[in-house]
Amino acid sequence: MADLLFLIPLSPLVGFLILFCTLGNLPRKAVAVVGIGSIAISALITVFVGKSLLGNNIPLSAEIYTWINVGGFAPAVSFYVDGLTLTMMSVITGVGLLIHIYSSEFMWDDKDYSRFFSYMNLFVSAMLVLVLADNLLLVFVGWEGVGLCSYLLVGFWHEDPANAAAARKAFIVTRIGDAAMAIGLFILFHQLGTLDFIPLAIAAQEVWPNGSTMLTIACLLLLGGAVGKSAQLPLQTWLPDAMAGPTPVSALIHAATMVTAGIYLIARTMPFFLMNKASGGHALEAVAWVGGLTALLAATIAMAQYDIKRVMAYSTVSQLGYMFM
Repeated sequence: MADLLFLIPLSPLVGFLILFCTLGNLPRKAVAVVGIGSIAISALITVFVGKSLLGNNIPLSAEIYTWINVGGFAPAVSFYVDGLTLTMMSVITGVGLLIHIYSSEFMWDDKDYSRFFSYMNLFVSAMLVLVLADNLLLVFVGWEGVGLCSYLLVGFWHEDPANAAAARKAFIVTRIGDAAMAIGLFILFHQLGTLDFIPLAIAAQEVWPNGSTMLTIACLLLLGGAVGKSAQLPLQTWLPDAMAGPTPVSALIHAATMVTAGIYLIARTMPFFLMNKASGGHALEAVAWVGGLTALLAATIAMAQYDIKRVMAYSTVSQLGYMFM
């Protein structure tokens, strides 16, 4: 079953390429079939992978090819599925499929029907790469992919200057967190010599057996990346404005994919946070404080909103705060 893992992100990517390369010349029914069908294939394979994983209780892994090999740095395009990955994959493909089905009718009269589904397919593909990645560099590729797609989708109706401004705001604000995450990855590689998850955990135990200031800094920088992507204080301002896109876009960003990426990053790198806590560091406490304050502030702001979509946006921010905490 591990041999099928590459098909999960590949299917929506192929859907994107078909819709992108046909330049909107396909009939609308064909666009809907390609857009929905590509996600349905990913969802179906996820079900089979889940049955295999739960039946054997052994994580699945598959290396596609070595991406870079320079000076001993050889990250691979490789995928890893454990319980955490399976949970995220199930949400992304399952909820994503429902949103695509809804979109096929909701966006039917839009003149850019094909462009919409091409962006949606690319979004899901990037998010699947993010959660399936076996190393932090490939995570970062998916991370930036969903950032690009959020910009394209939030500003989908870009003829309206307000929508274009909301897209730019989402892109720029999340780049702040992305810069912090990138610096964190540089520190981890410089100190530990790898970005693969399992070797990273082993190397961290050897290099930082009693904790380290660099470990604390790396954890806080990873938290900074998560804060940007999951709209936590003080970078929460982009998410309410992201409601400028079509309603299915809001559903996909808020419920199934992008905003949960930060929580996934913290969960996936939890061994570093636990090491930091064991050595007297406060990175894990910082995660709790950021989440708690965000949950309280966003819920309070939501009570003063009159636009139902903004109420839902701030409610989303608040619930993400609970997840962090």
